[in-house]
Amino acid sequence: MNKELIYNESQLLADTIVEGMQENKAHDIVVLDLREIDSAVCDFFVICSGESSTQVDGISSSVLRHTRKEIGEKPYRTEGKKNSEWVLMDFVSVVAHVFYKDTREFFDLEDLWADAKRTDIPNLD
Repeated sequence: MNKELIYNESQLLADTIVEGMQENKAHDIVVLDLREIDSAVCDFFVICSGESSTQVDGISSSVLRHTRKEIGEKPYRTEGKKNSEWVLMDFVSVVAHVFYKDTREFFDLEDLWADAKRTDIPNLD
């Protein structure tokens, strides 16, 4: 498969995940483009925060519904739904991270992947 086509599909998936996060009023959405990093495990990380475990759960459910509805995609694997402090949704080429605010600060993925191209998405509220 053409490398450019794969990147376009990954970008579409990342954009659709952002929309799903925005539907449930996620905060501080960041897209990290990892395509130029040799050791990266995927093309994009999409990271956001929720104000409560209930909102974290709601955001991850919104991402699941929105990606299925809009582009027919669902995660290969989802982890963290039980405690809803950090829900990881692995779509293979894109990984969505939905954090409870304090948990996000602790793990600080943005700093760990500081070499990635970063795009901050403005909050809708």
